[in-house]
Amino acid sequence: MASLRDGLMLEGGGVVSLVGGGGKTTLMFKLARELSMAGEPVLTTTTTKIFEPSLGQAGCVILSDSVTSILDRAGEMLDRHLHLTAAVGKLSESGKLIGFQPDIIGELWNSGLFQWIIVEADGAAGKPLKAPAAHEPVIPACTKRLVAMVGLNGVGQPLTERLVFRHAHFARLTGLKLGSNVTAAAIADVLVRNEGLFKGFCPEAMRIAFLNQADVGENFSTGQRVARLLSRRKHTGLNRVVIGQIMFDPPVLEVYDLDP
Repeated sequence: MASLRDGLMLEGGGVVSLVGGGGKTTLMFKLARELSMAGEPVLTTTTTKIFEPSLGQAGCVILSDSVTSILDRAGEMLDRHLHLTAAVGKLSESGKLIGFQPDIIGELWNSGLFQWIIVEADGAAGKPLKAPAAHEPVIPACTKRLVAMVGLNGVGQPLTERLVFRHAHFARLTGLKLGSNVTAAAIADVLVRNEGLFKGFCPEAMRIAFLNQADVGENFSTGQRVARLLSRRKHTGLNRVVIGQIMFDPPVLEVYDLDP
């Protein structure tokens, strides 16, 4: 299995929301490229903040707080660019794009203009691992696929602020001590616990864990350990575990289907 479409079980169309850490933005734009190159209109956006995409990542960026304006402009551009990015505006100090409220994502989806909307619904400050705060993640109710990213570069490394976003909460959630090495079991915990990466999930959404950075060192075997731990657990709520390498091809290396 090599394609992101197959790995994430994408059929027909829908809203795909990305949470966690370790490669969400890269996954969003790589997936959008794959889908748009197949002739399918794609909108990428966020309910948090993201850096503005380069010309190589998105054909056009629309900035507006008006759904009508976004849809009008998108309708004009989709003949030339099947992948568009939209946001409310841009922060002058950081250059980041400001995301939409979740209900706006629903309005954009209900327009029928896009076959896919991919939403970055969580922030991790560029770190491979995270645990969500009380206000995170921000998942649109229309989400049909919810993908939690884990950066395998953080596994086996000390649980510190350098590698884990909201590291103290990660420690409380997993039972690890601050400064101790992050274990495969801790990753399994943060994926299945109610206050973990899938917190606030839409009940009808399919939940997929994407263990990224498997191209580095022993990370692939680490990902397999996490996947096997999840496979042995009952009632995880997860439909699939994907082990992959978003920066390289093929992006999907191995999948494990689970009984949620």
